[in-house]
Amino acid sequence: MFEKVKKSVKRVRMECREFCINWGRTLVMVAIFAVILNTGTAFAYRGALQHGIAEEVIRFHVLANSDSEEDQRIKYMVRDAILQWMQQSQENGQGEVASGKQSDSLQQLTEKEKTERFLVSHLGELTEVANQVLQEQGVFYTATASLEECYFPDRTYGDCTFPAGWYEALRIQLGEAKGHNWWCVLYPNLCFSDCLHAVVEEGDKEELKEVLTAEEYESLLHKPEKWKISFRWF
Repeated sequence: MFEKVKKSVKRVRMECREFCINWGRTLVMVAIFAVILNTGTAFAYRGALQHGIAEEVIRFHVLANSDSEEDQRIKYMVRDAILQWMQQSQENGQGEVASGKQSDSLQQLTEKEKTERFLVSHLGELTEVANQVLQEQGVFYTATASLEECYFPDRTYGDCTFPAGWYEALRIQLGEAKGHNWWCVLYPNLCFSDCLHAVVEEGDKEELKEVLTAEEYESLLHKPEKWKISFRWF
C-alpha cells in the first residue's frame, strides 16, 4: 500500500513538472512574440512619423573639407554667405519663389515645391557664392551645390529633435567634404533665426506646425532618449 502511494505521488510530481515545463516554454514564446511585435510596431510607428516629416521639410547641409580649425571656420563662413544670399534674393523678389508674377501652374504648387524649384534653378549661383568665400580665404579646393536625398542621424535643432532618416537637402560640399558638417531646416525657414545657437523661435515653430500633422509636430518636441524602445506587457 505504501509503495502504491509512493508511486502515485512520484507520478503526480512528474506530471506537474512536465506541465510546468510546457507552460513555461509557452510563456517564454509568448513573451518573445510580444517583444518582437512591440518592437516592430514601435519602429514602424517611428518610421511613419519620420517619413511624414521628411515629406514636408528641406534641410540645409554644409560639409567642411576637413576637421581642421581653418576648414571648420571656412565652413561657417560659407554657411553664412549662402543664407545671406538666399535671404536677400527672396526679399528682393529674385526667382520664381519670391516673385509676385507667378504662372497659374506655379501657383498650384505647394510652398515646398516652389522652394525646390527656386533651389534647383539657382544651384549655379549658390555654388558661386560658396566659391567666392573659398577664393577670398585663399584655399585651393572648391564647392559644389546640389539638391538631393541625404541620410541624417537624430539631430536636435533648438528644442526640436528630427528623427534619423532620409531627407531632401540643399547640400554644399567643400573640397573633399570629409569634415564635420553643419545643418539646419531650410524649409520651413528655421535657418535665419540664430545660426550660432540654433534657436527655434515660436514664430518659426508655428510655420513648421502648419505643414506637419499634430502627431508629427509633437514627435519633434521629444528628446532623443524618449525614442528608445520600451516594452509593455499586454
